[in-house]
Amino acid sequence: MPTEFIRPAGAADVPALMALRAEAEEWLQTKGTDQWSDREAGARAIDRWHKTIDDGRAWLVVDGDGRALATVSRGPIDRDFWTDDDKPESAFYLYKLIVARAAAGRGLGVRIVDWASKVAALEGRDWVRIDTWRSNIGLQSYYEGLGFKHVRTESPPHRRSGWLAQRPASVVTAPNAPLAVGDSEDSKC
Repeated sequence: MPTEFIRPAGAADVPALMALRAEAEEWLQTKGTDQWSDREAGARAIDRWHKTIDDGRAWLVVDGDGRALATVSRGPIDRDFWTDDDKPESAFYLYKLIVARAAAGRGLGVRIVDWASKVAALEGRDWVRIDTWRSNIGLQSYYEGLGFKHVRTESPPHRRSGWLAQRPASVVTAPNAPLAVGDSEDSKC
């Protein structure tokens, strides 16, 4: 049995997902970024996250004992950022990638992005796209280190995210360490 695998998140996983989010909010504050610090915006984001789970677009990485290690969501095209000129249908949109602090340093973020690249390629998409908080330079650098190229920065007044980047779906950074894929019945949290 693999030591970690990715599977669809379900309603029973909401407490584990919320714990990952709360831990990430606390950790981000220690890093000097204002990401996820706005409680009102956070409440809206969490409401949208529940819909993402209900729509089957949230995924959870668990260990062999069923402990939540990370999460990621697949999002729809965000029209605040991506326009028709971007050929938005050509991409897989990666959102809410969060790794538990206890699992930091294990390469889960890299492996999750590689999983998204493989899904995108299987679907015939050209890109994996992200948008990050405009002020989180550390996160932007992290994604650039994974092969993402900055496309542009958008600044709609009602959003704090907007640093847009993409990498080709054909790029896989850690080909020798793929995440195994499970189903929602495997190792519930």
